[in-house]
Amino acid sequence: MIKKLIGWHATLAQSLNHLEPFALLGARLVVARVFLLSGLAKWNGLFSFEPVTYDLFLYEFFCPEELRPGALILCEDVVEGTYSESMLWWIERFAELAGVMEIALPLLLIAGLFSRASAIGLLIMTLVIEFFVFPDAASFWGSHVWWGIAALIVIARGPGLLSLDALFGLDRPKGTRIDQEVTDKTDEAGA
Repeated sequence: MIKKLIGWHATLAQSLNHLEPFALLGARLVVARVFLLSGLAKWNGLFSFEPVTYDLFLYEFFCPEELRPGALILCEDVVEGTYSESMLWWIERFAELAGVMEIALPLLLIAGLFSRASAIGLLIMTLVIEFFVFPDAASFWGSHVWWGIAALIVIARGPGLLSLDALFGLDRPKGTRIDQEVTDKTDEAGA
């Protein structure tokens, strides 16, 4: 009876392995969608940054009127309601960098190109949001943990067969044909 159950489970597991490319595509799309929509909201068009985004980063993220316990506060009032120019400059650069990365990394992830690196970038952004901007359990369990898990799946398993990485052989383990060709060419050049 136990042998039969183990055999049935092994057969089921083997047949379900065919779903992995679709599951990995789903994980890529889930995490990419969140950041891409956020990134698109930060822009007025090509190379035109939405000015309201600066206010979002300034007043909501780094200099909030209502302090959130544990949040990273970057501003101190120079005079009530005003902040140092250098701090404002840094906050604007953070906003612009986030706006660019929230477009570039998800597009790479959707295409499945440099997927693991893109997922690492989005995981880092998720961790920054969780630990420095909204460090509370509701934000963590409400959304951040799910973004992180989806990114971790891509980081751990790769983008899957339905990706440009797979098509171009960019996500092969060491010791595969493409890796060996690169090693051989390096050895020939050094000889």
